[in-house]
Amino acid sequence: MNHPAHHHAPETGTGPLETLLPALALLICAAGYLLLARTARRRNPALGWSARRTAAFTAGLLLLAASLLPPLAPFASADFRGHMVQHLLVGMYAPLLLVLGAPVTLLLRTLPAASARRLTAVLHSRPARLLTHPAVALLLSTGSLALLYFTPLHNAAAAHPAGTWLILVHFLLSGCLFAHAIAGPDPAPARPGVPARLVFLGLAIASHAVMSQLMYGGYRVQVHAPAAEVRGGAEIMYYGGDIAELLLAAALVTTWRPVRRPRPALPARRTSPSSA
Repeated sequence: MNHPAHHHAPETGTGPLETLLPALALLICAAGYLLLARTARRRNPALGWSARRTAAFTAGLLLLAASLLPPLAPFASADFRGHMVQHLLVGMYAPLLLVLGAPVTLLLRTLPAASARRLTAVLHSRPARLLTHPAVALLLSTGSLALLYFTPLHNAAAAHPAGTWLILVHFLLSGCLFAHAIAGPDPAPARPGVPARLVFLGLAIASHAVMSQLMYGGYRVQVHAPAAEVRGGAEIMYYGGDIAELLLAAALVTTWRPVRRPRPALPARRTSPSSA
């Protein structure tokens, strides 16, 4: 149940350090990706590296910057609607773009052969296969929202800057995991076929819709914010989540390459005695 008389506690710090650290981290990620892309083009000029992947990854980092830096970060600290916008950008929109940048493939192309083999072995290990299965990714990304907004967890995390940053990191990592499991171009040994992935994506859409409607009605939601803010946040979650998941579905369709199976050989025709 929400509390209309109280705003939720500040979520992210807005001091110089809280602004500098995420900006520096994003700059390091951008520089590292661009350096690896340049290395990939130099090592194999014929194969090169897709400019569209570079643009997607860069756009994902820009969305993260928009969500973690002013003016949105202070708004997210003071208003639950700002928090929900931040959640969508960090947990859904930015992860899709980052995943479409295929950072693991880029890393495999630029690492020394021995290191690339070790990374490939890790990707094929049982824990990695379990973690990257769409069912697990769905539970970690969408399932954790119920735990966050329908238990005291959100209010407890919002009371401390460290708790808020842990929640944001969870949004980002679980969002990347789900986008990778559904439509990522990077290798995923445990990824099922397209029909199964569409089912998991449909479950995510339905879960977001149900949670946002429950939140809009104030049913068992435990967020310390005015009722108008909670309803506004629920609307943002409902419509913004739908758009993000439709974009994920479009990415799945555009990156899907059907497996062509060889046609069975036709039996040799027998020659009739009259034609001999």
